[in-house]
Amino acid sequence: MKVPRRVAQVLINSLKGGVVPRIGLPYITVGREAEINALLHDIDIVGEGGASFRFIMGKYGSGKSFLLQAIRNYAMDKNFVVVDCDLSTERRLQGTRGQGLATYKELIRNMSTKTRPEGGALTLILDRWLSNVQAQVMKESGLSYKDPGFSDLVERKIFEVIDELHEMVHGFDFAKLLGIYYSAYINGQEAEKAKVIKWFRGEYTNKTEARAELGVNIVITDDDWYEYIKLFAMFLKKAGYSGLLILIDELVNVYKIPNSISRQYNYEKILTMYNDTLQGKARYMGIIMSGTPQCIEDRRRGLYSYEALRSRLQEGRFGQENLVDFLAPIIRLSPLTSEEMLVLIEKLLQIHSGLFGYNPTLSQEDLINFIKIEFSRIGADINITPREVIRDFIELLNIVYQNPNIDVTVLLNSDEFEYAKGELEEESVEKTFEEFEI
Repeated sequence: MKVPRRVAQVLINSLKGGVVPRIGLPYITVGREAEINALLHDIDIVGEGGASFRFIMGKYGSGKSFLLQAIRNYAMDKNFVVVDCDLSTERRLQGTRGQGLATYKELIRNMSTKTRPEGGALTLILDRWLSNVQAQVMKESGLSYKDPGFSDLVERKIFEVIDELHEMVHGFDFAKLLGIYYSAYINGQEAEKAKVIKWFRGEYTNKTEARAELGVNIVITDDDWYEYIKLFAMFLKKAGYSGLLILIDELVNVYKIPNSISRQYNYEKILTMYNDTLQGKARYMGIIMSGTPQCIEDRRRGLYSYEALRSRLQEGRFGQENLVDFLAPIIRLSPLTSEEMLVLIEKLLQIHSGLFGYNPTLSQEDLINFIKIEFSRIGADINITPREVIRDFIELLNIVYQNPNIDVTVLLNSDEFEYAKGELEEESVEKTFEEFEI
């Protein structure tokens, strides 16, 4: 497996720090075939004009964020536009102090395409749309940019797209902003284009400012930001993309909201989004949210505390441990098997050795021994997570690389290694108790 050094560096550094890398995921993807196939089926439905909503549920370090990033890459390869964000104390789905709008701003800031995977693709998308319309008119009419009537044909094409948005909530204002952007585009008015981008990013603080600079009497707010996401989904399809995929991680930060009324407002917003996608009120849009079992199934503070959501999301009577329904609204991540973990650390060994330029000294027996030790911890069969195993293994690789004379077998079987494992287990448990205020 040949991994570019730049990608290998990102992979090793991110994984050692417990962070999911945004590039290079295909090199380390192991297992999760059923989960990925289910989500890819949703993406196909979205591309055909439908909509979808899924929750990914798993413990800390179980691979939720990894799965989100993997789907993000798959979707961009299929010509989808992807927006993603992590919820936090400052970013919620609904709030009284701009938290909902902050989430919208983060989503638009992270707008990504295959050619701009790092985010910030809004301007590129708009310019590409207008350029494609011009190219299409040239092909259909045989006219060039300088021919009389060319601009009129381009304008007619653009307003065909804009007119179709008028029927949607806030569609008139959205379409008007697109018209202003088009005028600025053909006249080379970069400052005017920047104002429209600023509006689409939700950065106008009040209507007075927006009216003075753009002549529109509306701004995006905490209450209506989701309506503009739906508008973007429809527009992106008209602009030549397959649709819009929305990824929202760290749902646990809604669970942690201390005020019960504020939590309920956030759950109401989730219910609205869920109903829109399943009832056909949204098109060309997929939503995936991820969170821990506690933040979803806790009937006191989690999603299940909101009866309307619990009745929609709860499993039926036929679900069993060995009969998993991957078409259900919630995808529950099961632990990776020891065999899958072995394949994963084999990949990591190749990447690490390629990055630092050495011949691997760990044998297959060493790798098996490492996995056996990791899985021999008390409760490891259900509690061990890929994050723990990856962190420990990269640490082992770093030590062996820097100390080439060390005996790996002796190190793995040493009392110090076993003692360190015990300490990590206790720290993990203490952290869980602290985070959930148990």
